[in-house]
Amino acid sequence: MALSRADTSVLGRWWWTVDRWTLAALMALVGFGYVMLLAASPGVAERIGASSRDLFILKQVFFLALATGVMVAISLLSVKQVRRLALLGFLGALLMTAATLSVGVEIKGARRWLHIPGMTLQPSEFLKPCFAVVAAWLLAEAKSLGWKATAGALLAFLLVAGVLVKQPDMGMLIVVASVFCAQLFVAGINMFLVAGCGVAGVLGGIGAYFVLPHFRSRIDRFLDPASGDTYQVQVAMEAFGHGGLLGVGPGEGRLKAMLPDAHADFVFAVAGEEFGLAVCLLILGLFGFVVLRGLLRLLGEKDLFIILGATGLLTQFGLQAFINMGSALHLIPTKGMTLPFISYGGSSVVAVALGMGMLLALTRRRLARVEAE
Repeated sequence: MALSRADTSVLGRWWWTVDRWTLAALMALVGFGYVMLLAASPGVAERIGASSRDLFILKQVFFLALATGVMVAISLLSVKQVRRLALLGFLGALLMTAATLSVGVEIKGARRWLHIPGMTLQPSEFLKPCFAVVAAWLLAEAKSLGWKATAGALLAFLLVAGVLVKQPDMGMLIVVASVFCAQLFVAGINMFLVAGCGVAGVLGGIGAYFVLPHFRSRIDRFLDPASGDTYQVQVAMEAFGHGGLLGVGPGEGRLKAMLPDAHADFVFAVAGEEFGLAVCLLILGLFGFVVLRGLLRLLGEKDLFIILGATGLLTQFGLQAFINMGSALHLIPTKGMTLPFISYGGSSVVAVALGMGMLLALTRRRLARVEAE
């Protein structure tokens, strides 16, 4: 882009203030999303009997293009506009997530999706980034409003947690809880309260193990593979071993045809088989770069809201990537969570773009904080 530093247009100011390294890394992940879509989707479309393999691919191509546009458009917003967008998004996504409990589509024993003509929407995906920014806003206001703001943030978290438990979606709850705890820690909460949050999390996990059969089954299969069906994990591990260092080549993978979720939860295994350890490390490096670059960007920041908001969004982004890759590598119990920008899924891709767009908007260089007022 040939934009002069003297260009005072919206696009010109954006180009010289946005973190272009982070933007480039995110666009590289979108590029990998296109590549992995072409690698994994045709076999999945054929296995599920889709009327057209091309239509299956074109849908995700559309969502990736939409996500790119959403990310760039939101990164143009001011801090004040990001707050308003997050608040509206949080209220709307919370209502729609609650609606899934009564009118949602049940898939694999959980009600997480709303049926919309032509697609299914998972509103909890949009709840994650919006909650991170709203919680940051409330915690940042605690200095002026006192305990009422902190209580408001806690109430918002309890509402989200209650809806997610009802669905149930324990993986999403773990991500949201981790984001909230990270923000509380950065905000300077008393260490005894941080320890209390940790104990509450452990007790909640133990309770979920005994109360939720689906959650207990996944833990048991992770600890003792002989206790249940571990087919997808076994095939994924074989795919990594088959790919070796450089992979078997684009389109040459054979084990992806045996993975029911090769295009979504186990897309990292497809990358391991066809492109090998080298590309897997590159993907891992891109996720790590985005998180570390974002945290380093905050070192000189004075605005507590921006610090807490960016921390929450980065924690969410990195943790979601870790859960997906860790599940595929059998490092943690399996969890149906997508790999940001790479896994198939319209709701996930657009929601991640929403979060990263807000991150880019919050971390833009500003000579004056007028727009934050």
